[in-house]
Amino acid sequence: MNQLSWGTPEALRKLLCEVVSWRSMTLTEGERNFPSKVEAKLQGLDYFQDNPTQLLLHDADQGRRFLTALYKHPAAKETIVLISHFDTVNTEEYGDLEVFAYQPEELTNMLHERLDGLPEDVVQDLKSGEYLFGRGTMDMKMGLVMHMGLIEKATVEQWPINLLLLTVPDEEVNSAGMRAAVPKLLELKEKYDLTYKLFLNGEPVFSQEPGDENYYVYTGSIGKIMPSALFYGKETHVGEPLSGITAPYIASFLTQRMEWNLILQETVMGETTPLPVTLQQKDLKLEYSVQTPYRSSALYNVFLMERNAEEIMDIFEKVAVNAARACNKAYTEVCKEQSVDPVGEVRVLRYETLLTHAINKFGTDFIEGIKATIHANSEWDDREKSIRITDALMIRCQELAPAMVLLFAPPYYPAVNSSNDELISQCVKYVKEQGLAKFELPVQQVHYFNGISDLSYVNYQDDGEGWTVFKSNTPVWDTSYSIPFDAMKELQVPVLNIGPLGKDAHKRTERLHMKSAFEEVPTLVEGMIKMMINVETKN
Repeated sequence: MNQLSWGTPEALRKLLCEVVSWRSMTLTEGERNFPSKVEAKLQGLDYFQDNPTQLLLHDADQGRRFLTALYKHPAAKETIVLISHFDTVNTEEYGDLEVFAYQPEELTNMLHERLDGLPEDVVQDLKSGEYLFGRGTMDMKMGLVMHMGLIEKATVEQWPINLLLLTVPDEEVNSAGMRAAVPKLLELKEKYDLTYKLFLNGEPVFSQEPGDENYYVYTGSIGKIMPSALFYGKETHVGEPLSGITAPYIASFLTQRMEWNLILQETVMGETTPLPVTLQQKDLKLEYSVQTPYRSSALYNVFLMERNAEEIMDIFEKVAVNAARACNKAYTEVCKEQSVDPVGEVRVLRYETLLTHAINKFGTDFIEGIKATIHANSEWDDREKSIRITDALMIRCQELAPAMVLLFAPPYYPAVNSSNDELISQCVKYVKEQGLAKFELPVQQVHYFNGISDLSYVNYQDDGEGWTVFKSNTPVWDTSYSIPFDAMKELQVPVLNIGPLGKDAHKRTERLHMKSAFEEVPTLVEGMIKMMINVETKN
């Protein structure tokens, strides 16, 4: 039997440190170069030297690529897809240690000299010697490294099951990598006659509270959607304030009603989504003048479990109608007190209504030209473009003002859950029993991974047409942003997330629990896969 390159905890630690050293912040050259480095590593395995066409890079967007590596057993159809992302958030918060953020061994050693500036729990973890610090150690390059180790072992030991490693860019921003990968998963399924059995992600485990000693497996992933609004008032000079109505005034009524709104919170299987909050609120006026600000925007973050885009838009619209009613009442009372005629009532309309109105007024070609001009601005991301398109239409349709225009801004992560799936129940049972038996590790099940993950783009379930409301109210849909809903529906396969324990993702104290990462979790996942093989063999 061939010698394993990554078959020991020490070898996994060395591989992780090398992979972390490959800087891959989202939307950087490092992210674009990263998958070819993983490819080079996997090309060193005998299996992929013999089967080079099963190790491939595929285009995502903006010069970024995702990687697939298929271990195919000659007699097997059952396939587990191992999912990870390789992009990381930035490293500015490391300050003068930023140059070491991607060097885990060096950073961990240097932090011993900086104890005074660290929180007490971080100091305790550092002194324990059980943690490795650095950007991407926890979120989520260890997940990828674990999957590389599993692929190597499967090829050497010739496991009678197929493993498809999929690692993608851009999870931290728009999940462009995973959205591009969905059609490729269907293509590979057809080409190699694969039967997808499980989508297994390796996102890290988060402590539920300080001092939490439990280890968690996640049988679903929380959803996220961003209902947004353009507020369009009526401009005036500050010397005649009631001859117009400002966008910030209109916005204040909706934002106050969206922030922490219990109606937009869900509780499913004893778990509850975080309350909605405002992610961004800003004036579209770019310079100072004594003209009142009459255009502004807001983006609201809403988490999902069972609701879809249609349900969220319906709730959002009801909240907005109530906000507009309160705004109009307050505004009318001031006008009456000042003996001034109101400029009009604030109305609520969806983006799709505005778009239809604009097309009827100017024609499709003219409107498409406006969109093209906005999309040509490379400095604007999809959220900014969404607002700017809506704004450009309202500027040309001011007969609709004053108004709140409701829309969706990317990204959208549908919620996914497989808690009631029989295979998932067997997997959770195995990890719980073996966690205790082998490592005295208490394992708990969580129904929704609350860190948001790429699992949102498989196993999509929507009995109605909830996604069409998202499509018709997303200004950048099918130009710079889209979701392969139809293809996602074809991937009706259960999901599971099992990853290493870590702390402080996205913080300068991001750290990975080494025993969990290099010993416990790889052992449990390998055993779980072999348990699945035995179940299949018996059947």
